[in-house]
Formats: sequence, structure tokens, C-alpha cells
Amino acid sequence: MSPRGTVFRETLLGRVRLADEDRDHPIRLDLLVRADGMPLFHRTTRADVTGRVRVAGRADDSEAVGDLETVLLSRDWIRYRVTFTMEGRRLTLVGRKSMALTRPLASLTVLPYTLYENGDRVGEGTLRFPLVTGLLPFLTSFRFPRADASPAGRHLPPRWDGAAGRTEVWYTTLTDPATDSGIWLHHELVAPADGSAAYAHGWIAVFPKDGPVEHARFGPVPWTARPEGFTAEGIRVRPGRLTGAAGAFTWALTESPEGPPLYTFPRWSWRRPWLPASHMLPATRSRYSGTIRYDAGELRLDRAPGAEARIYGHGNARRWAWLHADLGGGDVLEIVAAVSMRRGLDRLPPLVFLRLHRNGRNWPRRAERSAVGWAGVGRFRAELGLPEWRVEGRAGLRRIKVTVTQPPDRTLTLGYTDPDGSAAVCRNSEGADAVVSLERWWGTWRQEAVWRLSGTAHAEVGDR
Repeated sequence: MSPRGTVFRETLLGRVRLADEDRDHPIRLDLLVRADGMPLFHRTTRADVTGRVRVAGRADDSEAVGDLETVLLSRDWIRYRVTFTMEGRRLTLVGRKSMALTRPLASLTVLPYTLYENGDRVGEGTLRFPLVTGLLPFLTSFRFPRADASPAGRHLPPRWDGAAGRTEVWYTTLTDPATDSGIWLHHELVAPADGSAAYAHGWIAVFPKDGPVEHARFGPVPWTARPEGFTAEGIRVRPGRLTGAAGAFTWALTESPEGPPLYTFPRWSWRRPWLPASHMLPATRSRYSGTIRYDAGELRLDRAPGAEARIYGHGNARRWAWLHADLGGGDVLEIVAAVSMRRGLDRLPPLVFLRLHRNGRNWPRRAERSAVGWAGVGRFRAELGLPEWRVEGRAGLRRIKVTVTQPPDRTLTLGYTDPDGSAAVCRNSEGADAVVSLERWWGTWRQEAVWRLSGTAHAEVGDR
């Protein structure tokens, strides 16, 4: 059983004075803190921090990152380190909350800090936790560790039961933050409809920020069942590890799942394969470290964000689009929009399965809501095409609009062969752009959040 970890949100308000100025500026930090477990007295507990830093008139960085350490046996009880951008400068805020036994509440709500730039001290200030306005949101934001009934590794073993006419996919997409390169690892099992022997094949592709997309295929080779995941010709996908070689590529990656499983299609469709196909993520997002080597060079990954996904079904759709968007702060948007190959269903417009994992919750609550709505009302709609495609829809008091752009020079075209022998073509970009606008009804529609991804969205459009 694997813990999901402790998650909470914290807002800090205060002033900052830069070394080259003689006046203070208001500063605000809205932080999301994620730890692997609970703070323990006998050891230091480290947590990842993401969030937004605002300095009045000077900075508004919604992609601040850092870490927090809780050292319960130390006088400096909680240590903060947050890096953000201000007017093109990369600054790091370092501060400590100290425990004073005579006034514990006051001491733990005050954070003196220093600002650094390239190791040089460039400012200082004090942040305070606003008890009156911040305590209730802080307390209600906590999510504590609990045993996950569906750890990521549970979903890696093959689903295939020997039936003809099935296909099963393990695929991984990620973005290297150091180079902005996208990576796509695709592993597939195909059981032909004519009853001939099942085979395994796949590919790896790298999408550099500047330069052509490079890829290499492996297989087809006879399928050899392994209980832990995918294995073919020395290429393996198993819990926490992806390794292999194809063409000029070699790779060895470790995978650290974060968050619960995310079912893009209804959860029951993964357990009972009654639909033409089902899609899910064993973990909402993952971090990848390791090395990928190929002709153009070497990528050294250090906790690169991405995700593992699984597909099980009868083959590819007639037309489809897919998006995985890491929105930051643990929030993820997953979309599959498709027209089925089944008679009757192939006459319908694309059915949209959209899952927004935000603040630890999924919206819409039920995966089928975006595809069929309620009594036909509220169904999400998709306009498929290239280089741009769109999805929009409403569920409950929220509505969403998503625009995805796949730059032609960062899009790779590859062919598939379905179990029935028919061919399909996908056009994939691990360096796509996306704009996601979420609105909420408050008597009128008001914008609740907007995300703009430049070169970090993972997307695909396919057809026949």
C-alpha cells in the first residue's frame, strides 16, 4: 500500500525590501505543499512547494517552486525555500519559522526571510500567516496520508486474457524542464482478430524545443506475458522503472507516481471492457529521472513531470484527439475525444471524456458526464483538426474551454495497425501549446482559473 501524502495550502502576506531600494513592497505567497507522509519527530520531513508569488508592481509568478522542511527537534521548526521570477530575475526566498515555547502561536505565524540572486543577498522581509482570513481555508485544505486501494503498480500488469481482436497500450509522456524537450514512449500489445499470434511493438520519440523530432521503432516481436508489466526484446515497463533500446536510442528511467489513479473513461469500463476501449492513468502524474541517449545527444532527466497511461480495447477510433496537460501544483487535465468504429456510434459527433484533477478533486464528478451529459443536456463538444483543435462544455456550475495547438514542426506522424488489420494514423506532439479557461456560475459566468501551456502540453490527433 502506498501513501498519497499530506497536502495543504498556505497563504503568507508581508513586505519585502530590496537591497538597492529604500522602500518596502507588499508581497504575497499562495503555496501548495505536498509531502510524502506525516511529519515525524525522529527525522526531517521534506515537502515540495509550488504556487504563486506576487510583489506589488514588480512580480506575479504563478509557477514558483521550492521546498519546505519540517525539523521537529530543531529550534528552526519549519524552513522555506521558494524560487520565483521578478522582472526577469530569478530570486530565491529563504526563511525559517522558529518555535518559541513562551508564544508558540505567534512564533509559528511569522516567517523572517532573505532574498538571494545567484547566491548573493539582494533583499529581506517578513511574512505573516493571516489568522483571521487564512486559518479556515488552511485547515480545510489539508489532505492526510491514507492507504491507496489502487496503487500505480497495480494497473501495470497486462489486462489481455488471450481473446482475439484486442489491443493494449502502456505509454509514457513527459517534458524535460531543463531543455523543454518532450518525450514519448509507446509500448503496445496487439492480438489480431484472425486468431494469429499476438505481438508486441512500439517506439520512442524525442521532441526537442529547437530541431527536428527524432524517433525509433521496436518490434514487432512475439508477445511474451510477464506479470509485472510490458516486456519485449529487452524493453520493459515495470513498477517504477522503464528501460530499453531501439535504433540509436537507449533509455533507463525511474518513475515516481504522484496522486491517485485518474480514470478518463468511467471507472467500471476499466474493470469490465464493454466499451470499444478504455483509458486511465495509474497515477494522476509522475516524476521521471534518468538518461535518454540518441544520435543528437543525451537527456539527463531530474524529476521531469509527466504521466503513465493505459489503454485497453479493440483498436483505434475512427477519429480521435487526446490531451495530457500538467497544469502545475498537482493539477492535471486529461481529454480523450473520439468517434467510435462501431456501427451506429460511428455516425455520432466525437464523444468527449474530460477529467480535470484540481485541488485533489476530479471534475466532472463522473467521467461519463462529459460524454453524454444528463438526458442529453450539457454534453461536451469537440472540434477536431490540425494544427488546432478545441473542446468545450459545462457540468454543474462550471464550464471549460480548451484550445490545443500542435505546431507542425513539433508533430510526429506515425501509423498503427489495428487487430482487424486496418490502418490508422496519429499525429502526436509532446511540445504542444494549450489554453485552458475554467469559469464558474455566480449569477453570471466568472473566470475561476486560466492556464496557458507553451510547448509543454502532450497532444495527439488521429484518423483513418
